[in-house]
Amino acid sequence: MLLDRRGDVPAQTASVMKLATAAAALRVLGPDYRASTTVLRGPDAGTIVLRGGGDLTLSRLPSGQESVYPGAAHLDDLAAQVRQARAADPELAQTPVSRIIVDSSLFGGTTWEDTWPATERQAGWLSHITTLQVDADRADPTVFLSPRGEDPVGRAAEAFAAFFPGATIDRDGATGDGSALAEVSSPPVSELLAPMLVPSDNTLAEMLARLVAIESGEGNTLADVDPAIRSALEDLGLDTEGMTFADGSGMSRNNAVAPELVAALLQRADADEDGLGPIVGALPVAGESGTLAYSNRFTGDNQVARGKVRAKTGSITTAYTLAGFVDAEDGSRLIAVIFATDRVSEASRQPIDTLATAYYRCGNRLANSPG
Repeated sequence: MLLDRRGDVPAQTASVMKLATAAAALRVLGPDYRASTTVLRGPDAGTIVLRGGGDLTLSRLPSGQESVYPGAAHLDDLAAQVRQARAADPELAQTPVSRIIVDSSLFGGTTWEDTWPATERQAGWLSHITTLQVDADRADPTVFLSPRGEDPVGRAAEAFAAFFPGATIDRDGATGDGSALAEVSSPPVSELLAPMLVPSDNTLAEMLARLVAIESGEGNTLADVDPAIRSALEDLGLDTEGMTFADGSGMSRNNAVAPELVAALLQRADADEDGLGPIVGALPVAGESGTLAYSNRFTGDNQVARGKVRAKTGSITTAYTLAGFVDAEDGSRLIAVIFATDRVSEASRQPIDTLATAYYRCGNRLANSPG
């Protein structure tokens, strides 16, 4: 430890929380885990069941057209599989699909945390968290900050129903356990980290956090995210006492995580311990990518650190944060965690960048005291 100021005090994280979510996802789900969307046989020949499996990257764009999520599954592929499977089944081949039952029960509880500003939906930063949606409920699947709607499940169901003209949508029907007709899956967790961390995708973070809660057996609601992430981090040997993991994205002001925990997590990732190595390559780079390529980041005298800081940013109304790696001027590699909380604003980014740039210039000469 070269420099420590209140590193053991839990504080609001903003989007630095996504580092904890990434670590939990790698630990609990594993790098190869994929979330699937399935279509099952319904209770009669004319009915099919569309079941959401938590893949919020599923796209309504035609196959061959990329959304903001590279490698995402497509609804038209799912529909084509359904038609092919039904055509091959003598019991179903002569009966058109007349009803689509929608099963979005995998995620339970509230779809929106109390402290998340509702304005974030229109601004395009976050959608309602439901187990079935397309393009993370963006109005435009190709635009990252595209407005989100008020009924993600409905948007997804209507987009899927368009492939079966005349079919009605039933959101309250009994789904049963019909055999699978079709399935498409998300990219693996290892490939979702960069889309989550580089542009700071809140919906993707909440998707992974909820899947971690389900896979770990904690439950399927937002309230289950805290014990699930806590358990995953403790399983990695990290001390979470006195901390709160209110969500997976860091949007909640109720989060409280000590900077030293974040530093310890990054240290393991840098050493590729416990399978956390993929986090390092999925971070934004100052002046080059994602939220660290904004026009107000690492400007003026701080430009010298461009390309030398690889870190996760965070910004909510009560916290601006930065956590990652500094490849210093003297050749040393530093782990830096900077939290600015309470009376902050967008202007807080500059002093955070200035501090990170000072770390770059100091390298191993950084110390708790002068001299």
